[in-house]
Amino acid sequence: MMRASRQIFPNWFCILWLPLLLRAISCSPLPATELLPPAALPSGLSQGQTCVGCVLVVSVIEQLAQWHNSTVKAAMERLCNYIPEKLQGFCYVLAEVYGPHIAELIDREMNADVVCHSLKLCKQDPGQPLCHLYPPPKVGLSAAIWKAKKILKNSKDLKRTVGVPSLCAFPLLADLCERIKYVLRSKLPFEDFDGDKFSTFPTLRGYHWRGRDCDDKNTTVYPGRRPDNWDVKSDSNCNGIWGVDPKDGIPYEEKFCKGADSQGVVLLGDSAGAHFHIPPEWMTVTQMSAKSFANLPMAFTDELDWPQFSEITGFLNSTIGGWTDSLYLRLRRRNRCNHRDLQNISQNGGSSRNLLGLIKSLARNQLLDNPAIVIYATIGNDVCNGNRDTLAHMTTPKEMFSNVMQALRYLDSRLPNSSHVILTGLVDGRFLWDNLHNRYHPLGQLNRDVTYSQLYSFLNCLQRAEQLSNVLKEIARTQKFSNFDVFYMDFPLKQTAEEWHKMGGEPWQLIEPVDGFHPSQIAAALGTGITWQKALHEWPQVLGKENPFNDQIEAIFKDQGGH
Repeated sequence: MMRASRQIFPNWFCILWLPLLLRAISCSPLPATELLPPAALPSGLSQGQTCVGCVLVVSVIEQLAQWHNSTVKAAMERLCNYIPEKLQGFCYVLAEVYGPHIAELIDREMNADVVCHSLKLCKQDPGQPLCHLYPPPKVGLSAAIWKAKKILKNSKDLKRTVGVPSLCAFPLLADLCERIKYVLRSKLPFEDFDGDKFSTFPTLRGYHWRGRDCDDKNTTVYPGRRPDNWDVKSDSNCNGIWGVDPKDGIPYEEKFCKGADSQGVVLLGDSAGAHFHIPPEWMTVTQMSAKSFANLPMAFTDELDWPQFSEITGFLNSTIGGWTDSLYLRLRRRNRCNHRDLQNISQNGGSSRNLLGLIKSLARNQLLDNPAIVIYATIGNDVCNGNRDTLAHMTTPKEMFSNVMQALRYLDSRLPNSSHVILTGLVDGRFLWDNLHNRYHPLGQLNRDVTYSQLYSFLNCLQRAEQLSNVLKEIARTQKFSNFDVFYMDFPLKQTAEEWHKMGGEPWQLIEPVDGFHPSQIAAALGTGITWQKALHEWPQVLGKENPFNDQIEAIFKDQGGH
């Protein structure tokens, strides 16, 4: 990737990144269930994240005005002031464009659904019912929207501002726009000076997603490679182990890591694997302050994902509740030579189909690199896809087999010998309904007016999870590959709930509170332990042996063990 100055962050970068991100992300939720009561069956998700985003933001503005007993205009200003300075410019642009109309409609007691439909940020697909989060107004949703549109038509014309495509046409910003689009499309680091797919920068697909590069000017130095000449002179694989023991002249890499079954961990997944998370304090006006949004720039530049805390590749202490425990951390504790050898190749909306493109961003050389444990986990989007006719767009068992086999053949051409692949089953959405449907969503806590049953109806999901999981089981049972063996495990949500119950927790705490679908930080940490125990007892060859030199490595290289 071409060089990019970090000085671009404060202004234009954030103004351009956010709308391009929102345009690119397709954050499909995990499956709900075909067992929902008739009253909660889907009402249609018409325009994806634009509609959902509008309803959420307008709801927050309305509730801020209510909580602080202020005007709607003052509530919008308060919200923009809460947001970090880097993003305030974009907030004020949106407030200038839509603010007067939002204020006028809210003042006339129009709810967020009506406002967003009247502003054409939510649309009705032909022949489909209007999607809505809140109970319809007494006059009916269609009548209320018609009235709101009439009010807007009779007011001043909708103000216009320069859109993202026009901004990207400016010569000074065109290159930046292309780089941002490249990151969103390729899922490769924005800042990668030597082009080895590893970075020294945390977000924008940097080392939050892949092990941190220790020399971003040398394409032969990166996490996961076998040591070059036992790293006598420098650290070629970024695990912090290099040089020669002066006592006996043996290179430390050779002494500590030779024959140690060193291996990396790679996740091929969706938003659950990327660890999608929207902090509830962003939506709960009674808790909202400038402190609530301090992590907003980082969250946006990581696509609202938190892979650094995730179940498979997490490596930092969680700042979003719970604790961090991951397959990577356990492999590192088992063998310190595995330090920094991680890749989280996941995307919001990931499915078995679009993973076929995403997998091309894998960084692994069959001849130069260590083997890897690859977790294949598209646990929801093959059944919950966000399309108007959800059922018609679900992945069929035949398509699932074809997609997964194509991915495995690609891995067989890229992974070093003695690697392993674990196929993870899809989530059973009945758990979500059973444990959250009658609880209040953060948006509904102030006025007791939005439960998760309404949210699930608004987001339109159904289920075919069990059939597709059976396809994965059959692949693991029958298919053989040259460079890796294949295993299957169910997504451990039920076992996680049982473990959490023993600890005194409630099942609903295992689900992200804002979106109501993704596993929470607690669920991710507990799931790691369940996966690890299954591997220890059923597939011990996957984890490799424990390195007896771990304590010596930590003692000698304790200053080089950071991530």
